[in-house]
Amino acid sequence: MGRWKTVILDTLVMTAGFGTLTFMSVAKPDIIGHFNITSDQYDLQHVAYVFGLFVAFLLGHTRIYEGSFKRSVGIAVSWAAIPQILIPFVGNWNIVVFLRFIQGFVVGLVPLFSTQIARYFIAERPFAKGIILSGIFWGGVFGNIAARYLLGYVDWKTGFVITGLVIYLVYLLWFLLVEDFEIKHPKSGDARINVWKLPFTWALGFTFFPALWVIFTIIGFTTKLGYDIGWTKDHVSTLSTTLNLSKALWSIAFGYLGFVLSKKNTTPRGLFNAIVKVMIIAYAFGFAGLLLYSKAMLSGNYELALFSVVLVGALQGTGPAFWTSAPATYPENVVPRANFALGLISNSANAIAPSITEALARTNEELALIELSMMPLIGILALIIASRMKLPVETT
Repeated sequence: MGRWKTVILDTLVMTAGFGTLTFMSVAKPDIIGHFNITSDQYDLQHVAYVFGLFVAFLLGHTRIYEGSFKRSVGIAVSWAAIPQILIPFVGNWNIVVFLRFIQGFVVGLVPLFSTQIARYFIAERPFAKGIILSGIFWGGVFGNIAARYLLGYVDWKTGFVITGLVIYLVYLLWFLLVEDFEIKHPKSGDARINVWKLPFTWALGFTFFPALWVIFTIIGFTTKLGYDIGWTKDHVSTLSTTLNLSKALWSIAFGYLGFVLSKKNTTPRGLFNAIVKVMIIAYAFGFAGLLLYSKAMLSGNYELALFSVVLVGALQGTGPAFWTSAPATYPENVVPRANFALGLISNSANAIAPSITEALARTNEELALIELSMMPLIGILALIIASRMKLPVETT
């Protein structure tokens, strides 16, 4: 099957996997009523889900994703699908929270697809990855619309079951059409390098940390500030939808920029230099957006806020470049393990960013906005440091 058709199918799997998870927020009133819980108790499921996104990368260092690539993707989508189907039949809210934690493991699709596209592309990797990553945000947009439509015809329990089955239907289509291969993790005696012992791994992993800090904080933070300002539910929803659309489109656009820059020099150092340039440009756009966002939220200027989130979404442009860095910089035999290691380091932001930002906002909203605005500058500094280090592939 054609390489780009595979990219489109990967994107559909991402869209289905992450889009299905939006059903929880759309069905919020029904769920609160069914389980007889408070809004604060309801929010625990989101905290658990975000923490699951972090823990998911630990699984990449086990044998669970070793062997058949198709089987590994099936396991990854099952983390989302099976809990989705089970939630309506669970009577205890604490179990639902745990199932939401498990659903966060679906992010394992990201490093798995990174390993896949490394086999098919070189200079085109950022563009292919940008398209695939956009599926996360298409899922947020279309999943929200589809969930609202579905709830007009069925009760929330049936909706959960249907959306869980949709993931498997899309996976089945993907399974029948894509090529399989074997994922090999080097055995302890075979690996030429231990990715965790390399300072480069930690430096590179941290280059994406500031972007994820903002990406996983900004929507919830915007919702809180928006309602505090007095904006309506439609206003807040429009901001969220605009931000998701922005992230999807920036992901593709910066992925294409990565391709344009990468094809000029396809040596490991040339590819990595292109990755660094793309991420710095994305951080620069994001920094400008966050400055405007801060001004808009402090002044209550909705039009400016709407424009600012379009620029803030450019932070997602760092993603396609980052997720193609392992194949460019590590020896081929450790790329799968490096993908999960880099994901674990960068996604540690998921576990702490929302709570730290919320704590700062309770003290002073300006302080929280300054913290968010500084993240792109930290990201640029991290990229400069990483760009001056020797690549693992250059030392073996």
